[in-house]
Amino acid sequence: MHPSKALKWVIFWVSTALAFNAVVYYYMGQQKAIEFLTGYIIEESLSVDNLFVFLVLFKYFKIPPEYQRRVLNWGIVGVIFLRGVFILLGSVLITQFGFILFIFGAILIYSGYQMAFGEEKEIHPEDNRTLKLFKRFMKTTHEIHGHDFFIKKNGVLYATPLFVCLIVIESTDVVFAIDSIPAIFAITKDPFIIFSSNILAVLGLRSMYFLLSALADKFAFVKKGVGFILVYVGIKMLVPMINPSYHIPVFISLGVILTILTASVIISIYQNRKKQS
Repeated sequence: MHPSKALKWVIFWVSTALAFNAVVYYYMGQQKAIEFLTGYIIEESLSVDNLFVFLVLFKYFKIPPEYQRRVLNWGIVGVIFLRGVFILLGSVLITQFGFILFIFGAILIYSGYQMAFGEEKEIHPEDNRTLKLFKRFMKTTHEIHGHDFFIKKNGVLYATPLFVCLIVIESTDVVFAIDSIPAIFAITKDPFIIFSSNILAVLGLRSMYFLLSALADKFAFVKKGVGFILVYVGIKMLVPMINPSYHIPVFISLGVILTILTASVIISIYQNRKKQS
């Protein structure tokens, strides 16, 4: 997908989310609308990290650009299903075990710190446990066979690199969900708001990937900004647990998150201009 076309689709999905937010405001009120918008921005921000991983995986498995769209389409279907399971599980855990919020908050602060200040971890798909398990039961081929996920050789079924790449993408999303789902529970406990903001953020992933693949080097600092957001959200989750009389309003969180994102984009642009001069 050409970057200009990808940008149009990104604008379409963001506009769809904003239109949905207007519906939430009309039927559910201002507070729910702010919760949805804040949750959507958080999930969209966190998806940037997913997209950097997609770039690495497609390069590692040597998936041509013309076949990446098929892998992404099925990957997004899997992501939606996994997020639904995690949201349901998270809701049950919070209802039954309130202390789980302490664990969620700690996970967010640790993950955010690692993302903002930790060393960049190299991705080694060949060490993926899910992939190793899959290869124990299914033969794989190193050659691309068009859009096919599977082919038959001498009556034996083989998985192509497209399906192998899809397996790794789905397994890595489980890791991302560990940050993503707790983050939005810090904003709202409403399952409808959580699920809808997650899904609308995920639906625009494919278009955002093709846009990011052309601009990845220009927004390097954004990933650190997302790390700061995770730390803030983790603190927001822990504060009421430590002092029940104090609660950070969602509209303040929305302002903080937008400020961090804006600052990270501006810093990225400044760094790029500095390198070019």
